[in-house]
Amino acid sequence: MRRKVKNRKEVMPDIVYGSVKVARFTNYLMYSGKKNTAERAVHRAFDIIKEKTGNTNPLEVFDLAIKNASPSVEVQSRRVGGANYQVPREVRVDRRLALAMRWIVGATRSKKGTPVHLRLADELIAASKGEGEAVKKKENTHKMAEANKAFAHFSW
Repeated sequence: MRRKVKNRKEVMPDIVYGSVKVARFTNYLMYSGKKNTAERAVHRAFDIIKEKTGNTNPLEVFDLAIKNASPSVEVQSRRVGGANYQVPREVRVDRRLALAMRWIVGATRSKKGTPVHLRLADELIAASKGEGEAVKKKENTHKMAEANKAFAHFSW
């Protein structure tokens, strides 16, 4: 079993929205240490979400998108007697959040041709409705776990 992480740096809350989740999401979006650029993209995306949904609080859409893209089970490879098995396991809460954010950012980056804040707003709105690439990735992960349920007894 792995050792517990002792000194993980705490992320300061976002300046505008006062949310640690938004600050962590900004860090996932950031390239080459350009935090100001990432913050600007996130804040612009939230403004677009506010306009498109008519919702006064874009944090609600953001939280719903994260919740819809978060997987509850995933598969991990386990070697047993010379064969590799995909063993389904429950996902810890912190990893669930990290995977959802990573998948949303990945889906945003996969689309090309428009500015990042527009793509990010579209992906967050789609994920909050239960659509989009990040939610598809979650569903694929759940399908793999369901298909490999027979190997659950190999869990450690």
